[in-house]
Amino acid sequence: MTAKNLWFSNPQPNSQAHLRLFCFPYAGGGASIFRLWAKELPSEIEVIPVQLPGRERRMREAPFSKIEPLLQSLMQVLPSYLDRPFAFFGYSMGALISFELIRQLRRQGLPLPLHLLVSGRRAPQIPCSQPFTHQLSDAAFIEDLRYKGGTPEAVLQNPELMELFMPIMRADLGLNETYSYTTEPPLDFPISVLGSSEDTEVNREQLDAWREQTTSSFSLQMFPGNHFFLINEGRSLLLQAISDKLKDVRF
Repeated sequence: MTAKNLWFSNPQPNSQAHLRLFCFPYAGGGASIFRLWAKELPSEIEVIPVQLPGRERRMREAPFSKIEPLLQSLMQVLPSYLDRPFAFFGYSMGALISFELIRQLRRQGLPLPLHLLVSGRRAPQIPCSQPFTHQLSDAAFIEDLRYKGGTPEAVLQNPELMELFMPIMRADLGLNETYSYTTEPPLDFPISVLGSSEDTEVNREQLDAWREQTTSSFSLQMFPGNHFFLINEGRSLLLQAISDKLKDVRF
């Protein structure tokens, strides 16, 4: 399997699509959370889930705990996929990764997405105001995961599974919590923020602050549900919103 295939899981290649949608997962998540999207989004969109190291078919690889080396690795394989119009979708931690990856593309003069869609994360210029959770003891860390939701109780209560899962979550949360924003000019293409009304991780004001990162159009749309509405009750609404946002950029 090539390095590109390790990073970009594409269960349904679509050479006729007019737009590629790269999808970046939340902390602890793998490419499989986007496995049904290709069937549920319009056929003009080719869904490219991003598979980060340390999970699913890349379980044997060490996860990244800092964003800079992750970006460097992605930049080695991404440019060859930018031969047609594309957009980025990032969920929670994935929102941060997608945003910084765009800025890295811009620094190198490479093609940029036509649209950035983000969900479940405060704007990057807002620093982390909560105590770092990736440094908690195992017992406290598990309780924090339970509070946040998204991890099945059966997994939290299984010591063998948690032995595998906790290093991934600690690395991902460390990447997210230790991130340091640097000021650069705003992007010049649309940003759409898709939030959830009962999200205890981020509030509407923190989501609305993404508007500072673009000189183009900006929209904020709220959905019912908690931080993990993407994989729960709000998925169909989320996918409809993504389809609506991208219909204006299809060629």
